Amino acid sequence: MAIPDTATCIRLMDEHGMLDNIRHHSLVVARVADVIATGLEAEQRDRETVIDRPRVLAGALLHDIAKTPCLKRGCDHAETGGNICREHGFAEVAPIVEQHVILADFSPEKFRGGLFTPREIVYYADKRVRHHEIVSLDERLDYILEQYSNGVAEIQRLIRENFERCQQLEKFLFARLEFTPAEL
Repeated sequence: MAIPDTATCIRLMDEHGMLDNIRHHSLVVARVADVIATGLEAEQRDRETVIDRPRVLAGALLHDIAKTPCLKRGCDHAETGGNICREHGFAEVAPIVEQHVILADFSPEKFRGGLFTPREIVYYADKRVRHHEIVSLDERLDYILEQYSNGVAEIQRLIRENFERCQQLEKFLFARLEFTPAEL
């Protein structure tokens, strides 16, 4: 299966009319994801598992590929983005895009053992970037609640629950990295 390179990801951003602010966000998410993947790669040199950096980068660059059309049409940008990836022959990237908002398989046991896939890395990196700025999870949570909950208690609860998982993931990730979340 094919993994798109950076040039192909940029071309897809153009083809799907990605707004400049969303493109900038995606570029910063890719930078954050790459720093994490590089750090994990260094930590895992003696192991059989390897971080698939090309998939991490492609997933990070394309995670919001459907955001612009979905803003106009009101669709689920994660699901639609996964479909776009498959349509272009990038089925290995589709699950990363589909799960960048909410991870389908949250596994503390795996994470405790240091097993992280591109899905977890991109999911976490996206939560650390507000627009084009790297922020803490608490700052990003405040923004997400303000922008997307519409003051609805159940939506707020679900968002907070998702961020609690992300905070757990952060602890597992940074137990393996040689830098702190604040240094990211």
